[in-house]
Amino acid sequence: MTYTYTPHNVCSQRMQVELDGTTIKDVQILGGCNGNLQGISRLVVGMDAREAIDRLEGIHCGPRPTSCPDQLAIALKKALEQAE
Repeated sequence: MTYTYTPHNVCSQRMQVELDGTTIKDVQILGGCNGNLQGISRLVVGMDAREAIDRLEGIHCGPRPTSCPDQLAIALKKALEQAE
């Protein structure tokens, strides 16, 4: 199942998450800090989405109340909700 999310209050413009059940199969992020987002994407592939959410949720970017990792956690939550 593939879910597309539009992040808010961050540099990235679109996140596409592919799940196999609750396992993250692929993550594609458009915009933002390319190297960091590629690294985050590669680290979470193969991980259970709930574990990734626990690790990424609540991370801030400077003075912003959110970050690309935090927005990815939101995208994963929404993808899991849609999969139910």
